Amino acid sequence: MPSPPVELVVLIIGIALVFDFTNGFHDSANSISTVVSTKVLSPRSAVAFAAFFNFVAAFGFGVAVASTISKTINLDQVAAEIIPYIVLAALIGAISWNLITWFIGLPSSSSHALIGGLTGAGIAAAGVAAVKLSTVLVVAEFMVISPIIGLIAGFFFMVLVLRLTRHYNREQMDTHFRRLQLVSAGAYSFSHGTNDAQKTMGIITPLLFSIGYFGAGADPNNLPVPIWVILAAHAAIALGTFSGGWRIVKTMGYKITRLRPVHGFAAETVSAGTIIGMSLAGIPVSTTHIISTAIMGVGTTKGPGAVKWGIARNIVGAWILTIPASAAIGFAAFWILQFFL
Repeated sequence: MPSPPVELVVLIIGIALVFDFTNGFHDSANSISTVVSTKVLSPRSAVAFAAFFNFVAAFGFGVAVASTISKTINLDQVAAEIIPYIVLAALIGAISWNLITWFIGLPSSSSHALIGGLTGAGIAAAGVAAVKLSTVLVVAEFMVISPIIGLIAGFFFMVLVLRLTRHYNREQMDTHFRRLQLVSAGAYSFSHGTNDAQKTMGIITPLLFSIGYFGAGADPNNLPVPIWVILAAHAAIALGTFSGGWRIVKTMGYKITRLRPVHGFAAETVSAGTIIGMSLAGIPVSTTHIISTAIMGVGTTKGPGAVKWGIARNIVGAWILTIPASAAIGFAAFWILQFFL
């Protein structure tokens, strides 16, 4: 296979930023559904608010998640000239799955779609040895753990908040928590930008390695993330968030359970804390999983019947399908691409 031209790598970086845009577009519902459904902000104000915090997250908590994503493909086992085609096929898989789930209104995981796409494309290119299964297994493990954390933490934090505010009447609580929800929504949008924008950085960095951007002798297992990549990734996800994903807003904000400002505050606070903690640990989690189950946990404090578990089951079904479906698309995309190389 001939070495890829720099122009092709630049094109693929552009496609990676489009993926980042679709990530923000797809996940905008996660950032704004609670503040919209509780009428703390109008939809137009909410998307601008969330997009701002998505971008300023560039100056937040480092690039540990990007480092993890960049190691999904075993760069020691894959020829440098193949890397751009693996990334391109992975992006086709991830973007395709994002658009499919957006069209049917399900909040699936862009993170898992990307990991799935990389896994399928890597296996198609150079077999199982091309993929660092340890990274994929960590992501799969936290695919299970992170929703459980969101559900349990959402429930117990909501119980704590209700106990601390038991002497306030409903009108007083709504007034106070409308203000507090601006803080929690900002924190959640910040955490979303911190974790999710890094995933795009993590696939751009190996592309730069494939054309010698880091110079001779660069360690493929310890690649730095250039500042321009950090800023570009955060700008793309912020623009995507600003564009909005109204189908999923309806599912997240209204169909799971009915929310008041106090519930929105609890769900966003728990989600922000969990995601920031995972980001510092370098774990690429699904912000969608965490906010979804946090909303369910918060809603459960009103009684099990307050949560529409049928909608929850549909969402979980999409979660389970995401990695294998995007992996299959990524595998097929690489298989097709090789006939044109």
